[in-house]
Amino acid sequence: MKTIESRALAAYFRSGADAQPTDPEVTEHDGRTYVVLSNVNGTLAVYRERTDGVLKRLKRWPAEVG
Repeated sequence: MKTIESRALAAYFRSGADAQPTDPEVTEHDGRTYVVLSNVNGTLAVYRERTDGVLKRLKRWPAEVG
């Protein structure tokens, strides 16, 4: 099974993004799991793992996460 980091990277590149993220950071906040993709310019994307295991890209995320 793929890791949550590799799944987030795959989803990010499927979206057609050009910027190259550094290593994904997995973090937890309020009992939820987030994957933060960033590079030297800042946060590129944040994904939250839903209860059914599906990743959802967030338009807005908690300040503590990103």
